[in-house]
Amino acid sequence: MATANDVRAITLTLPGVEERPQHGRPSWRTRARWFAVLREDDSLVLWVETKDDRDALIKADPDKFHTTPHYEPDPLVLVRLEAVDRRELKSSSRSLGGFERHGRL
Repeated sequence: MATANDVRAITLTLPGVEERPQHGRPSWRTRARWFAVLREDDSLVLWVETKDDRDALIKADPDKFHTTPHYEPDPLVLVRLEAVDRRELKSSSRSLGGFERHGRL
């Protein structure tokens, strides 16, 4: 099971990333924009490259990835942290360009 501390450890090693509260919740961002926010239900909102990437993740493993109508218009995926381990979190984020791409902005 991945935790908020795992998200923090992964994101804060990237250049230019800082943690800031967003609506009272931890979020990680570069100077350009946020790319990850921890929700109250301990799922992670993660900015991915495209909606197609998001949809592919959800289709491949709906127990780990999902979305809601609120996030549907944007390339955002919700990651159930209790369903992924730290390695999977780091791998899926990098393969989609999430943490790595935004960390370089």
